[in-house]
Amino acid sequence: MGENESSVPSPSQQDQKMAYHKVNADQRAQGHSPYLDNDELQATALELEWDMEKELEEPGFDHFRLHGAVQHHLGNSQSPDLDLEPIQPSSSPKGRFQRLQEDPDYISHCTRQAPKINHCSFFRILKLFCTALILFIFGIVVGYYACKKCPSPPPSQEPNNPHIYHEILKEIKAERIQQIYRDLLQFPREDDVDIAMKILVQWSTQGLEDVRLVNYSVLLDLPGSSSNTITLKNSGECFYPSGQQCNRETKTLHSQDLLYSYAAYSAKGTLEAELVDVQYGTVADLIRIQAITNVTKKIALLKLGQSPLLYKLSLLEDAGFGGVLLYVDPCDLPKTTDLTDKAFMVSLNGGGDPSTPGYASIDGSYRQNRLNLTTLLVQPISAVLAKKLISLPEDTVQKDRCIPLQWSAAGKKIISLNIQSVTAYKTISNVIGYLKGTVFPDRYVIIGSHHNSLNTYSGQEWASSTAIITAFIQALTLKVKKGWRPDRTIVFCSWAGTLFGNIGSYEWAEDLKRVLQRNVVAYISLHNPVRGNSTLHPVASPSLQQLAAESQSFKCVEKTRCPGSNVSSVQIQGDSHYFINHLGVPVMQFSYEDIKTSENSSFLSEALFPVHTTKTEELDPSFSLHETIAKLTGQVTLQIANEPVLPFNALDIALEVQNSLKGDEVDIPQLLAVASRLRDTAELFQSDEMRPANDPKERAPIRVRMLNDVLQSLEKSFLIHRAPPGLYRNILYRLDERTSQFSILLEALEHCKLHQSNETIQAALSEVLNSINSAQVYFKAGLDVFETTLAGKK
Repeated sequence: MGENESSVPSPSQQDQKMAYHKVNADQRAQGHSPYLDNDELQATALELEWDMEKELEEPGFDHFRLHGAVQHHLGNSQSPDLDLEPIQPSSSPKGRFQRLQEDPDYISHCTRQAPKINHCSFFRILKLFCTALILFIFGIVVGYYACKKCPSPPPSQEPNNPHIYHEILKEIKAERIQQIYRDLLQFPREDDVDIAMKILVQWSTQGLEDVRLVNYSVLLDLPGSSSNTITLKNSGECFYPSGQQCNRETKTLHSQDLLYSYAAYSAKGTLEAELVDVQYGTVADLIRIQAITNVTKKIALLKLGQSPLLYKLSLLEDAGFGGVLLYVDPCDLPKTTDLTDKAFMVSLNGGGDPSTPGYASIDGSYRQNRLNLTTLLVQPISAVLAKKLISLPEDTVQKDRCIPLQWSAAGKKIISLNIQSVTAYKTISNVIGYLKGTVFPDRYVIIGSHHNSLNTYSGQEWASSTAIITAFIQALTLKVKKGWRPDRTIVFCSWAGTLFGNIGSYEWAEDLKRVLQRNVVAYISLHNPVRGNSTLHPVASPSLQQLAAESQSFKCVEKTRCPGSNVSSVQIQGDSHYFINHLGVPVMQFSYEDIKTSENSSFLSEALFPVHTTKTEELDPSFSLHETIAKLTGQVTLQIANEPVLPFNALDIALEVQNSLKGDEVDIPQLLAVASRLRDTAELFQSDEMRPANDPKERAPIRVRMLNDVLQSLEKSFLIHRAPPGLYRNILYRLDERTSQFSILLEALEHCKLHQSNETIQAALSEVLNSINSAQVYFKAGLDVFETTLAGKK
């Protein structure tokens, strides 16, 4: 055996010799052919042997060894008397191959196929190589475009903390806000879609990833081709709403101001009747007037302020009046404001598209025929015209004391009121931008500003709010590009149709009502942020009052009062209306305004005066007030969007409820008892659940999520089914700073005096009682859930 191994250099050489001996032996047995003595045939046979070996391998021959077969063939080839017959079956694949070699036709067959086998092997290898190369190139191309389309995740997520907030907010600068403001005013506003598209481009340019234009076709009440007029029948004098006499020169000089001095959605037509001075139109005023005269189909001379306009108009309509002339008493305006010779615009729309009340104005929606929202013919007029109508001298200021306007003449005044506004369906466009959160992307913090398409009318407060929100977006996206993102999604909104009754925000919220009910955490309002320059006026839901007070210390402008304890929950104007009264979402708003000079100054912001374009820059030349509002708004937004536990205070709600029940008017034992239980439950909730959750060492993600779900729905229990016109359905909001009781109870008491019935007060008390009890049950249910979860874990 050792000799045999030494005589064979390698297995391949053994195989060649084996094949060679096999062929020669076969040739000697069958007859010699000269065509079989060449090297090509030997090589061909060798290749065929190896190919057949591979094809004939079976699972049963796993232990086949080449060396044994080599030795066996070598031993046979050394014998001169080799007898190939008979051939016995072999247990090796070699045995079957040997039997095939004994066939004389086998050699010639393989000889003819040898070149084809070599050719096929070459092309098979080439084919496999080309296929692999094509797949490799295709994989590179697919990977390249996949990486290009899908943004790579940020390399590292920076933690959310006050230091991050400061880095973001320091990018908000007054100069940048001023530049954005001026850019907005330079754009020629043809219609609402144009200005919305301008804002969309700005937000997208700043780096906001997801910005959309949301359009709705809504019913608007627009000015007619000519101005409304008021005519004194006694003298035959005709006046425009501003107080100027009717003539072509005046109409041409102030055409826009005259046209837009009207009440949107008022009744149309002409009414000739006696003028009656009703002052502020309170219940006491109506009782006094009705005691001395019949007011049916007469025209009321009404002052704006003290209570919501829609509420006062509902009282006048119920009393039987046919028309209203509306004006602002100069004594109720700040001393720095002179608007006595200007009329204004108001909207009589409580909210949303009048043709689709309670549902969104999408394609296919049923349109109701509601061209007028009141039977009254309502016309705003200037204080100058009001003085002429009641025969008062122009100057009503004596020795630095303002004398309120009041009719002292005994004679009757018959006037003719002509109102010609036009209703039409128009397309309005909301701009909605999203900055997706990383931890709770299904929870939304909404910031809202507004834009309008009334050419050169109602001032430029919309540009102020839009400039502020755009500057905040720019500061946020700069940080986002470095890898930071908020925990909760921030939604940026620029609403359309605000001047006509918050139509844009209503339609969008009605369209997404089910989603917003579940997902909205808070709404931050930027409605008319700089309407004065004397004092900062923060308004917040009871649950957000503590956060608003703490945020004021973050940034205060020099020479400006920044009190930290004047946060109140009062009714405000703007697009927060739907979120407060239909969704029960906590709301916050910061704004600068002038110091109020009268207790009747509330609700004067319902009047939209035509202010020239430089008014905003006169109020805030350096735009430092704009910067302050932007940073305060940004501060609270970042905290609500990023704090693990929502910065809401449940106990403040209970305290607000108890404060609203103080006074002799609502000294009801049942109400006081349920309010006391609400406070006890809120205190327990605050101490047992909120304090541990704010400790990072004791914070469990599941419990934090459960706690936040409870916190974001705290105020939903205080939505009553129906409220008088102009009053909030959310009873946590008072009418103004002068009042401390629930507005629905105060209104019910006034209604009781007017109609000599206590039915309304009983219904209001029941609404308040059920709301407080519902909130207490909600708190208790939240505590029970936490206790059950904790017991289950133990």
